[in-house]
Amino acid sequence: MTLSRRTHPRPLDIKNGRVDMTHGGGGRSMAQLVDELFVAAFDNEVLSQGNDQGAFTVPGGRMVMSTDGYVISPMFFPGGDIGSLAVHGTVNDVAMAGAVPIGLSAGFIIEEGFPLADLERVVKSMAAASKATGVPVMTGDTKVVEKGKGDGLFITTAGIGMVPPGIDISGDKARPGDVIMVSGTMGDHGVAVMSQRESLGFETEILSDSAALHTMVADMVTVAPGIRVLRDPTRGGLAATLNEIAVQSGVGMEIRERDIPIKPQVLGACELLGLDPLYVANEGKLICICGPDDAESVLAAMQAHPLGVDAKMIGVCDEDPHYFVRMKTAIGGTRVVDWLAGEQLPRIC
Repeated sequence: MTLSRRTHPRPLDIKNGRVDMTHGGGGRSMAQLVDELFVAAFDNEVLSQGNDQGAFTVPGGRMVMSTDGYVISPMFFPGGDIGSLAVHGTVNDVAMAGAVPIGLSAGFIIEEGFPLADLERVVKSMAAASKATGVPVMTGDTKVVEKGKGDGLFITTAGIGMVPPGIDISGDKARPGDVIMVSGTMGDHGVAVMSQRESLGFETEILSDSAALHTMVADMVTVAPGIRVLRDPTRGGLAATLNEIAVQSGVGMEIRERDIPIKPQVLGACELLGLDPLYVANEGKLICICGPDDAESVLAAMQAHPLGVDAKMIGVCDEDPHYFVRMKTAIGGTRVVDWLAGEQLPRIC
């Protein structure tokens, strides 16, 4: 399903337009760039699934493959760094298909003059995360660019995994009546990263939620093999991710503000910075959509896992020809939770 029905009424001006920062912000402009340029150019059966991983069949079962890039600033932040984030993010993209991650690749693009000590710190952190998750970095590449033509260090990754028999999880499978859940508090990663920016520096005890979610996903699909959708709400946060799923599945959604778990420190930081926490990035949380008959068992499986103790049911899918995401506010009103028009802040993942 193309996203163009309601997300971008005017086509990209390929001839005269230029890429700007909104094209990487997780909102409407990014969705349009991906849909009209990359998907159009690379179109194939795997890519057209529209997920953060591509599922394909091989002798003996189905596999998934995912790719990602990491350009976070600053590279070191409370609770993690670009190295551990690259492992966790790639493992999570594979796990969101219900797959068991098998291995990773890693490419490093390093700017001339980047300190070797910082590079060692990143590589050791990435290795530790790989060992902790049990998902090896199987291959990689290194490039160095001239000073001034990079931003210190970029990392690109790919991940592969095997899907257990009977599991078929995809962003186009949500149906009216399905229950929407999140595995924990929203916005922790984004606030932790923003607290370290020189131009925004403020004190907070919030740590990034960066973590690999594949073991929790394994517990969830064990109790409910029929889970419809899994997605990690990274750039663009909960709001952008729900909008992506709503369009992909052709459903509307209604979520409840009072049930969305957000730490008071995150709410305070967002209020200070004039941000909406629903649009702030996460790196160790997931959205799950399942049928109502599976909801209680899936929620219990999440809450029994160390990474899901704060899991909550936050809403339901419904019929809506416009695919809107609506929120019942804490004071009893209703508002549309739309795509980001641009981005709230420079990239944080």
